[in-house]
Amino acid sequence: MDMTGLIVGGVALLAASAYGLVHRRRAGRVRAVPATADPVHPLLAELGVEQGEVTLLQFSSAFCAPCRTTRVVCAEVARTTPGVAHVEVDAESRLDAVRGLDIWKTPTVLIVDADGRIAGRAQGAPTRAQVLAAVAPLLPTPAEKNSA
Repeated sequence: MDMTGLIVGGVALLAASAYGLVHRRRAGRVRAVPATADPVHPLLAELGVEQGEVTLLQFSSAFCAPCRTTRVVCAEVARTTPGVAHVEVDAESRLDAVRGLDIWKTPTVLIVDADGRIAGRAQGAPTRAQVLAAVAPLLPTPAEKNSA
């Protein structure tokens, strides 16, 4: 093997490793969606999102292993955190929603606030800590609960 082949192979290996590290670091990370004055997206109600509670709206597909992990995490957060619901949508059967809500991969979790606005988005499988950190600022404080 000549020197050019070794250099090309080494560069390809470094590029693939760098991509893998960046992908792993970003997967599941919840990024905030800037607050807007736009009306609530009409597809959210069709998908089962109800105003009045924070909703983890998960888009999954049948043969997606990270989707199963995400389902468990989101369902557990919804079960143990008052005011949080989990709704799972089969992306393949709701292509209108996939296009309308700009879903590019599964799993994708949209964090919808109690007013029905999308407050965050995670692509890939988020951890329980990431989901809890994303929903915590959207939940009413104890003082707000008592005054209601």
